[in-house]
Amino acid sequence: MSDEREGTNPQGGRAAPAAPATTSGVNEVPPAQKPAGPPSFSGMPSQQELAVRAALETVMDPEIQLSVIDLGLIRELFFLPDRTLVRMMLTTPFCPYAPQMVADVKQAVEGAVPKTCEVEMLPDPWSPEMMPDPGLLGFSF
Repeated sequence: MSDEREGTNPQGGRAAPAAPATTSGVNEVPPAQKPAGPPSFSGMPSQQELAVRAALETVMDPEIQLSVIDLGLIRELFFLPDRTLVRMMLTTPFCPYAPQMVADVKQAVEGAVPKTCEVEMLPDPWSPEMMPDPGLLGFSF
């Protein structure tokens, strides 16, 4: 969903960190470029977010053969005036397919939204509980 509020995560309206942590090759979002305005979470995803999520459904993890959406790897989407920022994680910290997955995510997002896409890799550990449906992996929680 399009987030027009400062410091609010568009994924559920929770407070977002002050600024994204930098990782190799990813630019930091300066506070001046953060979305500004009064908080008014509607709970409904925007057309922009729906288009991006649909595009990301086509980006598959090459080993598991599930999309980055099905695996819960896409943690946050920020629609900034000049670019789209995607915060994602990997199923394993040293995934050999990381560069290809980042390139695929960028390509999918830029195909859905006419802006540059930046992908920030989060260092958080992944677990099947982060999936919308862990049953896709054969687990029952």
